[in-house]
Amino acid sequence: MATVAAPGRTKEPTSLSGLGRALVQHQLLRLDQASAIQRKADAGKQSFVDELVGGGHMPARQLAQFAAELCGHPLLDLSAIDPATLPTDLLDRKLATELRVVPLGKRGGRLSIAMSDPTDSKLLDRIRFSAQAALDPIVVEHDRLVRLVDRLGQSTTEQLEDLVDGSLDDIAVATEEQTAAPDTSDVDDAPVVRFLQKVLVDAIQAGASDIHFEPYEKYYRIRLRVDGELREVVTPPLAIKEKLASRIKVISRLDISEKRVPQDGRMKIVLSSQRAIDFRVSTLPTLFGEKIVM
Repeated sequence: MATVAAPGRTKEPTSLSGLGRALVQHQLLRLDQASAIQRKADAGKQSFVDELVGGGHMPARQLAQFAAELCGHPLLDLSAIDPATLPTDLLDRKLATELRVVPLGKRGGRLSIAMSDPTDSKLLDRIRFSAQAALDPIVVEHDRLVRLVDRLGQSTTEQLEDLVDGSLDDIAVATEEQTAAPDTSDVDDAPVVRFLQKVLVDAIQAGASDIHFEPYEKYYRIRLRVDGELREVVTPPLAIKEKLASRIKVISRLDISEKRVPQDGRMKIVLSSQRAIDFRVSTLPTLFGEKIVM
């Protein structure tokens, strides 16, 4: 923990960030400590909070509690947030990644935004200008915020690669008839293929009786039925729902162009020369895309 300064307020240099000045004024940092942190942050083109927390000068939790109390804003535990349910259309993704903020929702023309430094007036102004909305800052722990921002800033391909953590080279997916499949250049993306293979293998290893691929308005989830109980196992990026459905339909010999009526098909996953598993596949159109049960 940082060394507490002697009693009495200390005059701070104007180059300090707003949060840095407040920490000095409230005797949570000495002036020389805060100045050194600010100089190092400036040299590394980072924010004061990046260096303060990342450099181990103050725990993220302590800083978040201080910032929330200082500014009178709510304090939120990001571990209670499911990233798959976060809105994606309230703020430009590149700007959110650059500024290290996460939009949480919008109500009555006011945007709730998660951030670790609510004293940064320039940052707040940029968000207001981009979102064209008044802001309700929500204070969160900086280290958790950085991890969430990095995850949300990943491309769909990168997110899928993170979900697929094992080698799938020893398995293959085959259709009932080994005839030429239709052209799937638009849907046969390698990350989607590998992700689907992993889901199938995990389901087999878990002893699942069926697999549910379920699209919703804000997120996508996959559930397995094990011992009669449906269990959510993964929430992949919502953006893959069309390609994932198309991939499943192709290998099940279904019409990928037909999305308005239910379809039934079959497929097989070959685990080894001695073991293959047959799947029955059913698709059902819903308001937010095709639900698939295998």
